[in-house]
Amino acid sequence: MSHLIFFINLGVVAWLFALLEIQIEGGNGWAINLPTWRIQNRWTKFFFGAKPLTGYHFYVLLFVLAAAHFPFTFGLAKFSWHLEARVLSFLIFFWVLEDFLWFVINPAFGLRRFQAQHIWWHAPSWWWIMPRDYWIFTPVAGLLYWWSC
Repeated sequence: MSHLIFFINLGVVAWLFALLEIQIEGGNGWAINLPTWRIQNRWTKFFFGAKPLTGYHFYVLLFVLAAAHFPFTFGLAKFSWHLEARVLSFLIFFWVLEDFLWFVINPAFGLRRFQAQHIWWHAPSWWWIMPRDYWIFTPVAGLLYWWSC
């Protein structure tokens, strides 16, 4: 039952965050029209591929990372490497699912436009039917989840 609760919660949180990002970005992904700083160098290319690191994404990543560790920070859960693996699996699953949902529920995209030619920020690393990151990070999250059990 705890696995079901984990994945239902993951889905709800990713869906809600995707809705929030759609309100912020509209149909213009990767913060292209937001008033934020952008950095692109060898480190950002390693972590983000062709996409620049933006101030928007940097602070969103930090915020979600901090929020996911809330139970440890306030003593609601005792830290262990197994629980940390569960948190990290949640974070990775969350970002992959949230990114996909951003396209699916975004009126400017939808599932039909979930293709490399419509998504400039994922196009350089598109593998078959989805971005490379989905192929790489979903199994990593699955392994972390499995190990956390």
